[in-house]
Amino acid sequence: MIAKLTTFQFHTIVFTVFVLTSQILFSQSRKKDSIKGEAIKTVNIYKKNFKEILPAQVLQGEELERLNSHSVADALRYFSGVQIKDYGGMGGLKTVNIRSMGSQHVGVFYDGIQLGNAQNGLVDLGRYSLDDLEEISLYNGQKSEIFQPAKDFGSSGSIYLQPKTPVFTGNKKTNLLIRAKSASIDLFNPSFRLEQKISKRISASISAEFLQSDGLYKFHYSRKYPNGATASDTISKRYDSDIKAKRFETALNGTLNNGSWNIRGYGYISNRGIPAPIVKNRFKARGARMLDENYFVQANFRKKLFPKLETQLKAKFAYDYTYFNDTVLSQSAMPAINTYIQREVYLSSSNVYSITPNWDVSLNGDFQYNNLDANLYNFSYPTRYTTLVALASTYQWNRFKFLGSLLGTFTFEEVKMNKRPDDRREWTPAFFMSYQPESIPELTLRAFYKNIFRLPTFNDLYYTSVGNTYLQPEFTHQYDVGFTYQKKYNHSLLKGLYVKVDGYYNRVKDKIVAVPTTNMFRWMMVNLGKVEIIGADVNIQAEMMLGNVKIRPLLSYTYQKAQDITNNAGEKETYYGEQIPYTPWHSGSFTLMADYKDWSFNYSTIYVGKRYDGQLDNIQYNFIQPWYTHDLSIQRKLSLAGHPFKINLEMNNVFNQYYDVVLNYPMPGRNFRLTLNFNL
Repeated sequence: MIAKLTTFQFHTIVFTVFVLTSQILFSQSRKKDSIKGEAIKTVNIYKKNFKEILPAQVLQGEELERLNSHSVADALRYFSGVQIKDYGGMGGLKTVNIRSMGSQHVGVFYDGIQLGNAQNGLVDLGRYSLDDLEEISLYNGQKSEIFQPAKDFGSSGSIYLQPKTPVFTGNKKTNLLIRAKSASIDLFNPSFRLEQKISKRISASISAEFLQSDGLYKFHYSRKYPNGATASDTISKRYDSDIKAKRFETALNGTLNNGSWNIRGYGYISNRGIPAPIVKNRFKARGARMLDENYFVQANFRKKLFPKLETQLKAKFAYDYTYFNDTVLSQSAMPAINTYIQREVYLSSSNVYSITPNWDVSLNGDFQYNNLDANLYNFSYPTRYTTLVALASTYQWNRFKFLGSLLGTFTFEEVKMNKRPDDRREWTPAFFMSYQPESIPELTLRAFYKNIFRLPTFNDLYYTSVGNTYLQPEFTHQYDVGFTYQKKYNHSLLKGLYVKVDGYYNRVKDKIVAVPTTNMFRWMMVNLGKVEIIGADVNIQAEMMLGNVKIRPLLSYTYQKAQDITNNAGEKETYYGEQIPYTPWHSGSFTLMADYKDWSFNYSTIYVGKRYDGQLDNIQYNFIQPWYTHDLSIQRKLSLAGHPFKINLEMNNVFNQYYDVVLNYPMPGRNFRLTLNFNL
């Protein structure tokens, strides 16, 4: 008990000392500055060009509304280097994987604070609607910014979801948006967003959404013999993808002299069918059901203490409840009726100091508490304490920019029964640089290296008869080189061009995988896998004018060779050097947006090349056909009783292609959606 108490005290002391030391140093710096008689000015320390060492892929504003996307997962399909796992329909799980390193290596941040799931490390992006978002951005490695929480340094790739901030024009003090969606998959989806200006410095917003769908849609199903020949081929209907969900969110935003603050509350409640795999001609509803409730409250305070110093404090409390009932297994001798409760407390302090106009340093510290309760047999009831400390610096010398960071991660876990894992203390560096040639100012060359890891999840460590408390963290080494070319033109047709190209090499060590033990019904989590990934991402955007028509084409392409190079006991497995499951060699998307007066037109297509399923061997039996979709939408802006009114009509999967993102989880065919937006 003494050892446990000492370890817990270590985490508490590290975080407390960090916060107190930084505040003492900063208060002394403030006194020193006041002696000089310098006034505190409303000046941003960071200059926009100082941030962008590595540019993000960004979707914002009307682009999000026009991409025939319902959830965040749908929108992310248009980014290069991204693989979405979608288990079908409205109720199926939707997760994201960046550059084939695994979904647990992706950090998803909502309004600047990470969405957590210590149980399995996955964030279901299907839960997050686009209606309240003003921007989605994706960073490989990490954001090119040092004034951020230590947690932001701790992922192999990051997705930032930025909720809308109230904007009031003229003397207007209230904004109200009413939206209604209906679709051919029996979708009923009304929502509203109310924004209120309370004073010159304070505004509030509240939004709510209801989603209901029976999830019924047709799909194509075929079975294959081991040699790849077709055994059966039929059209059937998906029955177990229904959903009924409610989302509500409220926020209070304020500004201070040289600072800002906000408080946000979020809730999501759903009752859904979890689609079962369609195998052996089983088409009837037989999947599991899940009831979940997700709540969090978070706050952010940002203040410039004096012209060279800025500080930021963040806090969050999250509560997640999940009830899972497998309607098939519940009739057997071992029913799968499980309840899980997660709690999370998160505190963060970030501080940045400008040594010179071209040299900034930051010191950032986080503390996080997670625990998990479950009604599983012989469960460990784990609690995890995590302390993170990040030291980072960015420097600009003429046309050369450099960013370096060092992240320290310290974890300690308690369990009520069974063995607990050893304490972990890891230091991981990252280096980013860019150069802009004087002879070609539109061109920016860049490169980065990052070493980071992901901890085993609670399921990896403690799941009854499966978990393994001896697991080691799963490390990644990332290398990237690339360039960006951006130029404005005065041509009658071409007005602007943006090109972004990256080549990368990733290596994943001690990959955590599940393997069978004494029989196929007893599995265990082990550190076995090693993966080597070589790839390239290409993004091209242009802005054109054809008479009075504004045209914006966007093209993204990804090539990935992701090989399993696991070598157990000095012997190569049969799948050594083969492509890892569900990673296509080639994928991409093309979008064409056109605007004429009050009309808008959007066409988009997504292509995913040949892949192999969850079986490790790349043989014909495991082959998955390439798939593609074509989507169309048209919008019209009108005025109704003097208020803006917008109609959006979409046709998705125009050619009615039947396809699986994950094998045996068929996706919908051709479907339609109508969206009405009314602003008051």
